[in-house]
Amino acid sequence: MPLSLADLTRVKGPASEAVLKEELEETGLERGFVLGVMKDRLKVMREAIERGLKSDAPSVAGMVGWNAKTLWEAADPLEAPLLKRVQAYAMAVNEENARMGRIVAAPTAGSAGTVPGALFGVADHLGLPDEKLVMPLVLAAGVAKIISRQVYIAGATGGCQAEIGASAAMAAAAVTELLGGSAEASVHAAALALQNTLGLVCDPVGGYVEVPCVMRNGFFSVHAVSAAQQALAGIRSFIPPDEVVLALAKIGRLLPPELKETGKGGLACTPTARRVVAELRGEEAECEDS
Repeated sequence: MPLSLADLTRVKGPASEAVLKEELEETGLERGFVLGVMKDRLKVMREAIERGLKSDAPSVAGMVGWNAKTLWEAADPLEAPLLKRVQAYAMAVNEENARMGRIVAAPTAGSAGTVPGALFGVADHLGLPDEKLVMPLVLAAGVAKIISRQVYIAGATGGCQAEIGASAAMAAAAVTELLGGSAEASVHAAALALQNTLGLVCDPVGGYVEVPCVMRNGFFSVHAVSAAQQALAGIRSFIPPDEVVLALAKIGRLLPPELKETGKGGLACTPTARRVVAELRGEEAECEDS
């Protein structure tokens, strides 16, 4: 039987080992090969962060492109370097995506910044080497795999909760394992992150993965770290993790099409968004109330 989140909570030792074991059994691949692929993915993530923090080149539609660099170079009045780092890293990746740069879809392009933002942000804050991130990234992939068995991880299917929710759950589990949390704690971190994204709509302005997507990754990378912190403190999801995933799938089916990546509702149909779409395309946005 495929692994469930409940199965992972009962694992003795890191949850990532159970995820890796299932992957090797299903694919017949060698352990070294899979871990090598994960190292390559981490390298691409790291490079996207570095490029994104240095660039203020505008995105394809011109709505973003300078935000990560602006935040990274700004003063920190809160004196919260971890908070600033995690957000800037996540936004850097998504602005690279918006410039058509090379990123890792984790699990999608629109939610690509959350996992590297949280994982690299925490690791760099603590001075941990990238090698320590390989198995946490394996766990992140395993969490996404389990979620994908219940709902397509796409804004067009389940709203942004299916994309950013999944990425936040992945990141929360990965950060928890990175910091020495048990398998149970890692899974509950994922559940805590996921349940607090339920109902989030997908309403990108003009259909571009720019607004609100870039900032949303910044916010939810912090959300993932918060979930990890709670789980490491011993807090557990009252609703069992697998039931949280089922709730996500059900809510996704209940969301109207206008709020699932169609650009026909939400932020995509505000007056400013309509003006931007008209300027970019020379035509009005197709909004439900028009």
